[in-house]
Amino acid sequence: MSDLLKNTGGQVLDRGYQKTIWQRIKYNRQSYILIIPYLIFFIVFTVFPVIMSVGLGFTYFNVLEAPVFRGWHNYIRMFLDDDIFLIAVRNTLVFTFITGPISYILCFLFAWLINELPRQIRSIATVIFYAPALSGQVFTIWLFIFSPDAYGIVNGFLIKWGLIKEPVRWLLDPAYNLKILILVQLWLSLGVGFLAFIAGLQGIDGNQYESAAIDGIKNRFQELWYITLPNMVPQLIFGAVMQIVASFSVSEVSIRLAGFPSTEYSAETVVTHIMDHGMIRYEMGYASAMAGVLFISMIIANRIITKALKRVGH
Repeated sequence: MSDLLKNTGGQVLDRGYQKTIWQRIKYNRQSYILIIPYLIFFIVFTVFPVIMSVGLGFTYFNVLEAPVFRGWHNYIRMFLDDDIFLIAVRNTLVFTFITGPISYILCFLFAWLINELPRQIRSIATVIFYAPALSGQVFTIWLFIFSPDAYGIVNGFLIKWGLIKEPVRWLLDPAYNLKILILVQLWLSLGVGFLAFIAGLQGIDGNQYESAAIDGIKNRFQELWYITLPNMVPQLIFGAVMQIVASFSVSEVSIRLAGFPSTEYSAETVVTHIMDHGMIRYEMGYASAMAGVLFISMIIANRIITKALKRVGH
């Protein structure tokens, strides 16, 4: 290997990798100085809270008194004695396995279609599709659409058409509210990942498609699999990570539309359950244990999907 490096003029590269970590830091000190402010904030507000939460997960901590070590008690309670947590896990998995893949595919599909439009139209279409993710009062629209009285849009039309005789309490009825929340979450799904896909599509060199046509690529789907997707692996991974986080941590849509807590906990998610125990009941140790389980689940899902996406185009 060293002979190869010497033959290809790689002596500098070889010596650089032989240096100790401190020598490399000293050599690149300007770069490290520039990231110090971000690094401090990242450690203080991300790394330290995660470590602290893992530790509190093994304690009883009510915020007012010092934590008391309880070992695995919180985790045993979580899986064997907390029926609401199991409902929250089921609902979170439903959100994850339905809204996650569908939202991810829709983000890429719309980005791919919009990328084919002329520049000015593409800019307008991007804003239109991204607008729901920016609106702070977006839930007001859906509260009006599914209002439980006869003035709600859905109830008004169904009564007018004779399909129902009296208003349905859509967002309070356990038979309907979770389905409606999934619909709203899908509507809100064109977020940062959608913009990343558009940026990735814009960054692909058009000459690659011309070369591929000469080499035998015959249709747009072959272009997509062999050229577009391999060139977008970083954006695909970023979008997948953002979608995983959004699916596992869904909470606001449940709180704003179905209430907190929802009827019979029918729309409870892991995050709303954590908020219930941590912010209302002040069982911070138990809430930390649930947060730790959720964090590990996100990491596992992220690793699996990242490995799968790295094989795209092969």
